[in-house]
Amino acid sequence: KKKKEKEEEKEEDKHWKETQNRMSKKREALIKIKGIQRAGGDDDVVELLTTGFFSRQKGGYLISYEESEATGFEGAKTTLLYEEEAERVTLTRSGSVNTQLIVEKGKRHQCSYDLGFGSMIIGVSCDRLQSSLSDEGGDIYFGYSLDLNTALTSENQVMVSVIPQPKEQEVKR
Repeated sequence: KKKKEKEEEKEEDKHWKETQNRMSKKREALIKIKGIQRAGGDDDVVELLTTGFFSRQKGGYLISYEESEATGFEGAKTTLLYEEEAERVTLTRSGSVNTQLIVEKGKRHQCSYDLGFGSMIIGVSCDRLQSSLSDEGGDIYFGYSLDLNTALTSENQVMVSVIPQPKEQEVKR
């Protein structure tokens, strides 16, 4: 009986390692982003359909894509790191702007926000975080508020859908 259990454990370990190896490779993906920013009673909606990369990272998933003129961050690369256990999303933009926002359930973070002509420290408080991301893609939603010196500046919602492309399009980088 114990021998059979050990064989099953070995098989599970083998499957887990194969999955980790497969998903540690960046895969090209179709990425749909919708962002809503509410400031002063007005809603500003931005939608983007682009290609980028998707991969499993230790404890979560990494999504990356190039920004466009439509988002106002042309020339920047954006990465979203979703950490399942920590219930945290780290949004990093680099290139034409350099920004890092940490959106974590139940916490307020002070983050650097680059406006293109200078950066400032802002407060980021997570209102909601939901994810159905898996090795096959999926969706992530997060809502957060931004404050400056504890005064509310905007409420934001971000919805991201990821559709990985077929495995033959895996990219090593």
